Amino acid sequence: MGGENVQIEKSNNNSSSSSSPSASGPPPTCFSHFWSSALRAKTLTAPSVRTNDGEGLLRRLGLFELVLIGVGASVGAGIFVVTGTVARDAGPGVTISFLLAGAASVLNALCYAELASRFPAVVGGAYLYAYTAFNELTAFLVFAQLMLDYHIGAASIARSLASYVVSILELFPFFKENIPSWIGHGGEEFLGGTLSINILAPILLALLTIVLCWGVGESSVLNSCMTVVKVIIVIVVIFAGAFEVDVSNWSPFAPNGFKEILTGATVVFFAYVGFDAVANSAEESKKPQRDLPIGILGSLLICAALYVGVSLVLTGMVPYKFLDEDAPLSDAFASRGLKYVSVLISFGAVAGLTTTLLVGLYVQSRLYLGLGRDGLLPSIFAKVHPKRHTPVHSQVWVGIVAGILAGLFNVRVLSHILSVGTLVGHSQFLPLIYLV
Repeated sequence: MGGENVQIEKSNNNSSSSSSPSASGPPPTCFSHFWSSALRAKTLTAPSVRTNDGEGLLRRLGLFELVLIGVGASVGAGIFVVTGTVARDAGPGVTISFLLAGAASVLNALCYAELASRFPAVVGGAYLYAYTAFNELTAFLVFAQLMLDYHIGAASIARSLASYVVSILELFPFFKENIPSWIGHGGEEFLGGTLSINILAPILLALLTIVLCWGVGESSVLNSCMTVVKVIIVIVVIFAGAFEVDVSNWSPFAPNGFKEILTGATVVFFAYVGFDAVANSAEESKKPQRDLPIGILGSLLICAALYVGVSLVLTGMVPYKFLDEDAPLSDAFASRGLKYVSVLISFGAVAGLTTTLLVGLYVQSRLYLGLGRDGLLPSIFAKVHPKRHTPVHSQVWVGIVAGILAGLFNVRVLSHILSVGTLVGHSQFLPLIYLV
């Protein structure tokens, strides 16, 4: 279906007994049937040649687009926030925290790159790797954990994006203090904060879903433009802040010891996890065997350079003890009389959140597409639009789930469990390299 390159093979070799209806022994029970299905693994064959005139996904993504997908998924508004949060404990040593987290991510990225070069270019990413090396049950559990991560993450990011959009609108006198909280700022809370109405977040999700349904080329152009804008803004922030650095603020470099630097590395590690989105673009990559490994490692190195630069500038401009927790960079530049940079940071945050949300929705739909093809979800998820060459049904479903969560629920508490899916999805790759 749609250029599928894989075959499903049962792990238990009972073909001889199943072919003979008169074979002795009790008939299979529901549990035994479930267990045999759960233990079957996917056997990969050589990929077939895909053209651009069928009903499958189109190969329209080059190396540059893949790198920007990885950067777009990783560098969000967090680069302007998490740096200051960790720096309050680690001091200027937050730079080392980012380097350590980056080194750990490089090891993970090398596993991704190795698997991407070995596997046929089909959708699935972590789910596909687990299905091949382990079994169907393990792969489905990995998928469930990743969907927990992606669905809640998309809702949380959409709410943050709505808040930043409202903040930019309020720069104009007409909108200042005239936008109700239930439109975008936080939301109107009910039932002790369990329900929190937000109108703008689902609207933004709907717009991005339409773009993704329109075609991978169109969504790639939007992601590329927004990511380039975001990176340029971050570079401008780094260079503008470099002239305001007081090197005495870097001493002592690790005021609370190396332990806090290590603790900070565990926190900022999740600023690097977006590179796995590149692996899920395999079926739409022009030269996947070559471009996927380069795209994964290239996007990771770009993100590491940006994080280290922002960390050095931030801790050099303001003593780490006085960093603002909510908006450290904006506050740092405002304290130096550079309010225009604070406005620029708001635009950078909007661009960053937009690309992170766009890529997140894109990855989710491709994972649903993979499970639909394998029969683990209804076949409607496996359908690809004959003209747009996108999994429209999967994409719309992803947008609906994220829209409901973002529009009705306060996801601040749920966001604390986002790391579960990420850890499960990433922790499997060392054994996968050994088994595949």
